[in-house]
Amino acid sequence: MFGGPLGMIAGIAFGHMFDKAGEFPPGTSQQNNPYQDGIGIFNSAQDQSQMIFFVGAFSMLARLASVDGRVTGSEQQKVEEFIRNDLNLGQREHDAAMRVFNAAVTGGGTFEQFATQFYENFSHAPNILQLMIDIFYRVAAADGVVNKAEEDMIRKGASIFHIPSYFVDSLCKKYGGCSTSEHAYAVLNLTVNATDEEIKKAYRKMSIEFHPDTLATKGMGDEFLAHATTKFREIQEAYETIKKERGIK
Repeated sequence: MFGGPLGMIAGIAFGHMFDKAGEFPPGTSQQNNPYQDGIGIFNSAQDQSQMIFFVGAFSMLARLASVDGRVTGSEQQKVEEFIRNDLNLGQREHDAAMRVFNAAVTGGGTFEQFATQFYENFSHAPNILQLMIDIFYRVAAADGVVNKAEEDMIRKGASIFHIPSYFVDSLCKKYGGCSTSEHAYAVLNLTVNATDEEIKKAYRKMSIEFHPDTLATKGMGDEFLAHATTKFREIQEAYETIKKERGIK
């Protein structure tokens, strides 16, 4: 169907089904082949992109869930909630998704390879890429904490997907991966070790760059100006948080 690391995982998960699907027992045909239903998720797919989404999503989730050496019950539950609530898949598709997930836990290929192939096929669909970052955080936070290994992997995926840092930061904060102050420093592109002067300088620079009036003079469209207004407000809030924490005047 398709090559690359995701094709390898698909082969591990479904290869034997495809092999058997071509071996019709006496008295059967392709229409009533008992193995046909087992690969129905692929036969019903409209195109290769849908197959890559299916295999890619659950391969990446498997790598994320197992980054600390094991998949917890709460992490698997979040994956199943994604199947049921976000994708609205039935039982057959649920079983196929978990087959991919389990194959990727033990199979070859890295998270970065899976994410790169996924992005190559969905670079035109930022809503899908953003959905994946959201579900990454949901799964990572399932056991009560987003650990550093999980956070690093999600950030790597976001970088491959070309997701803006402000979007990732907001999800990080939402799911408990970043403390309020850490999020504030990230908004200003700083670390918690920045000096007061560095903080003031970063704030002044970003306030000018993202001020709606500044961008309006450059002829930016309404859509970009709306984003800039949101970003400008976020910069103000981040600076106020740090000022209060440090007692900066």
